[in-house]
Amino acid sequence: MSDKKYPIVRYTAGERINHWITAITFILLTASGLALFHPAFFWLSNLLGSPTWTRILHPFIGVVMFLSFFILAFRLMRFNRFTKKDSEWLSAMPKVLRNETEGVPTTGRYNAGQKLLFYVLIILMLGLLASGIVIWREYFSYLFGIDMIRLASVVHALFAFLLICAIIVHIYAAIWVKGSVRAMTRGTVSRGWAWKNHRDWFREEIRKQDVK
Repeated sequence: MSDKKYPIVRYTAGERINHWITAITFILLTASGLALFHPAFFWLSNLLGSPTWTRILHPFIGVVMFLSFFILAFRLMRFNRFTKKDSEWLSAMPKVLRNETEGVPTTGRYNAGQKLLFYVLIILMLGLLASGIVIWREYFSYLFGIDMIRLASVVHALFAFLLICAIIVHIYAAIWVKGSVRAMTRGTVSRGWAWKNHRDWFREEIRKQDVK
C-alpha cells in the first residue's frame, strides 16, 4: 500500500488556516515588539508602515493572535491530555534526542514533549494578554498605578522572550522530524511517518477508516 496514494489526514483545512493566522500574527508581533523594545530593532517598525502605526497596531494584532491561538488550542485540547505513557516517554527523552526508537513508548497524536510545549504556550499567551492589557495606554493603562504598569512591562517583555524561545523550539522540532512541516502545509502525513512517530494515533486512524 503506497504512502503517497493513501496518506493520513492530520490537520483539517480549518486547523491549518487557524495555525497560520497565529503564526503570521506572531511574526508581526515579534518584529513590532522588538522595534518598540530596543532602538537597535527600531528599523523593524517599517514592517507595519511607521513607528506610529507599529505602536497602534501591535496590541490589536496581539488580540488577534490570542484569539486565534486559543481557538486552535480549544480544538486540540482533547489530544493533549497527559497519560501514564507520557511520563514513560519523558523518561526516555535521552533516546528520543538520539533519534532512537527502541525502548521509547509509542505515542498518540502528540508526544509528551509536544504536550508540554502546548501548555507552556497557553501560560505564556495568558501572561502576555494580562500584562499587555495593563500597559495598553490608549484603553487600559489609566486604570493601573505606575508601579503596576512598570511590573507589567517587565513581565510582558519576559514572556515575549520566552514565547520566542518556545516557538524556536517548535520550529526546530518540526524541521527535525522530517515530514512534520507537510502536515501543516498539506494537511496530511504518510503512513510511514505516522507509524514511526505517533504509532498509537496511526492505529486509531486506521481503525476509523476500517469502520467507514
